[in-house]
Amino acid sequence: MVRAFAREGADIGLIARGADGLKAARREVEEAGCKAVDVVTDVADPNQVEAAAERIERELGPISIWVNNAMTTIFSRFVDIEPEEFRRATEVTYLGAVYGTMSALKRMWPRNRGTIVQVGSALAYRSIPLQSAYCGAKHAIAGFTDSIRCEILHEKKNIHITMVQLPAMNTPQFNWCRSNLPRHPQPVPPIFEPEVAAEAIVRATRERRREWYVGGPTVEAIWANKFFPGLLDRYLGATGYDSQQTSEPVSPDRRDNLFKPLPGDAGAHGIFTSRASDTSVETWAARNRGWLSLATLSVASIALGLFLAGTDR
Repeated sequence: MVRAFAREGADIGLIARGADGLKAARREVEEAGCKAVDVVTDVADPNQVEAAAERIERELGPISIWVNNAMTTIFSRFVDIEPEEFRRATEVTYLGAVYGTMSALKRMWPRNRGTIVQVGSALAYRSIPLQSAYCGAKHAIAGFTDSIRCEILHEKKNIHITMVQLPAMNTPQFNWCRSNLPRHPQPVPPIFEPEVAAEAIVRATRERRREWYVGGPTVEAIWANKFFPGLLDRYLGATGYDSQQTSEPVSPDRRDNLFKPLPGDAGAHGIFTSRASDTSVETWAARNRGWLSLATLSVASIALGLFLAGTDR
């Protein structure tokens, strides 16, 4: 995502817990010819988030776009999760988005301009087993965002807030998230590369759409849950355990980033590149919406012409 915004010529404020990853991201922005400020921040602490926003504005100028993307999680049966583990995943993933939105709106509200992007998931609509903390947080972000959107509309503010719902992504989180599973965690296939998400997020800052669905599986999960939630409960109860684990056992010395960041820069990609797609039909359709509309209109015109020709016989 950082690379995608830098290619657009954006100066970027970077917020995360891990100093190594932040420094690497800052170098990439600067190599693209843009300015960057990296601030080590725990987004579960509203005071740290506010301090980061103040520094970014002091060094880069007014914030026009704010993207909430922080997350941490635990792969586990709910009955095996400790209260402090569930609380931490919720504080980072959900309250991190709340505090980020607070700091963004504190600046955008009086200026009457700005865009906030909440990075969501198909799991904001359709929950799956073994990810109760993460699913609960993403559901909460969706509800919170809808409420804020109504307030922005009521006040007639020229501020846009949107949510980008993503499919399974090939990110490093599956190597460093906490897990109580016997086998190595994995995203539920089909899997997409991070560049697919990055393109959608950048596009969401340009076009004022209420919500974005990225990837066919996201669309399928959201719409199927509208009509067949009970059937999906049973299906995921039967398949959701195996589909989220590889055949490899979890290493006994596995480390995780639930309570503190791991050292080093993990980059943007995970270990599932050989199985991940770098394209999305939905993203392509959004990018070519004008041509698709013209093609649809042409097909409709041809069909209408054939119908009318048939009625003359």
